[in-house]
Amino acid sequence: MLDDSHEDWVRRAEALGPRLPDRHHIDGADEPGSGGTFDVVSPRDGRVLARIADAGAKEVDLAVAAARRAFDSGPWPALAPADRGRVLLRLAELLEEHRTELALTVSLEMGKPVTDAYDIELRAAITTFRWYGQLADKLTDEAPHVAPGALALVTREPSGVVGAVVPWNFPLTLASWKVAPALAAGCTVVLKPSESSPLSALLLGRLATEAGLPPGVLNVVTGDGPTAGRALGLHPDVDVLAFTGSTAVGRQYLHYAADSNLKRVWLELGGKSPNIILPDAPDLERAAATAAWGIFFNQGEMCTAPSRLLVHSSVAERVTDAVVQRARALRIGDPLDPATEMGALVGEAHLDRVLGHIATGTAEGARLRTGGERALPGRPGSFLAPTVFDRVAPGSRLAREEIFGPVLSVLTFDDVDEAVALANDTEYGLAAGLWTSDLSTAHRVSRALKAGTVWVNCYEEGDLTVPFGGMKQSGNGRDKSAHAVDKYTDLKTTWIQL
Repeated sequence: MLDDSHEDWVRRAEALGPRLPDRHHIDGADEPGSGGTFDVVSPRDGRVLARIADAGAKEVDLAVAAARRAFDSGPWPALAPADRGRVLLRLAELLEEHRTELALTVSLEMGKPVTDAYDIELRAAITTFRWYGQLADKLTDEAPHVAPGALALVTREPSGVVGAVVPWNFPLTLASWKVAPALAAGCTVVLKPSESSPLSALLLGRLATEAGLPPGVLNVVTGDGPTAGRALGLHPDVDVLAFTGSTAVGRQYLHYAADSNLKRVWLELGGKSPNIILPDAPDLERAAATAAWGIFFNQGEMCTAPSRLLVHSSVAERVTDAVVQRARALRIGDPLDPATEMGALVGEAHLDRVLGHIATGTAEGARLRTGGERALPGRPGSFLAPTVFDRVAPGSRLAREEIFGPVLSVLTFDDVDEAVALANDTEYGLAAGLWTSDLSTAHRVSRALKAGTVWVNCYEEGDLTVPFGGMKQSGNGRDKSAHAVDKYTDLKTTWIQL
């Protein structure tokens, strides 16, 4: 499909419109709900893609009740793990069969290039369900060695009903990182996607039912955070809440848990990730190219985006010039054009916020090297030119606040210890990058960086075998890998006196 033309994708988009879902998916069926509706607007051109059901407390109650029944008296938690795994594998197959439609939906609802949606977003979602499907029957319990007159068992049991709240920047990837391990563990799920990108999640719900998930095991409700998200966070029948989004909203979910049933809350929050380039980097050109790719990929709308480029003063000008050249050469355009390298930001409100950060950076005295303004002014859509600032002060808002857009701040340092201090001088601790040829430096600096993931001589690399998550105000718990299952299981000790 990726060999198809811009015109082919536009035709598909026009044909897709009438088929887009507009109802919640509850208890294995589409549910219109009794509330109002809201418009899903495409950042590609400002058009309304669909008018879909807006969940209130009643719809959340219905979804949680369905998940509760499916957990307490349904077959899913009692199935042999291998049988649960086979359903997840079937879901992965269906995602592959519907890959073109899903990629197109993601591109239309949140603005990323359709090639990235197809190649990266859908690959990640498919791989995640397949990986946890294969893992489901490989999780083990324990039988510790105790005194001869006793038998001790430590069993891993599913926690119950999981509420999963996910953002719009990777709507299917981040949903799959939560839904797949929860289902593999035997939990049931109520998924609330962002109101900016609900369509792909609704399609996921339908495909999960088609794959053989029993009614109520995966429910999808669409609505905003202050209403539907709050109702899910406060619900007494939700046992676990998993959230990816801003630190401010993550704090609210902790309050909701405290004000309700003390449900466990797992948070993956914001970042202001440093990317450190030392003068002995194995390839400065590749380091600069990767720095540019990292901040401009997905329009910079990525919690791990390397938005702080920390460069040794001896090579700072060379590296910054290379990044600026790549920014200026980047092809911005219609997300449905396979030639597009950077699409639209998720919407006008978000674009305005990012432009506000840019204005603040200029006012604070940073030097704007390129960008800083709307792109493609002659056409509709929420497009922003890739933006690079240098001479950024470490204490400035530009260097400290998460922008969530294609805006890079370049800071310089004179020695490794200064670089580490700059990197750690943030409330966040999600990810970091380091470029060096010295093995000792790589180990020493990686240990010193307060981040959940450190990439050395690369960025955004990895697979499902490794965990993902943050330190400090970037969150707790981990997505991906076998460790993710820990969030959705309880350990039970059984002591038998023989």
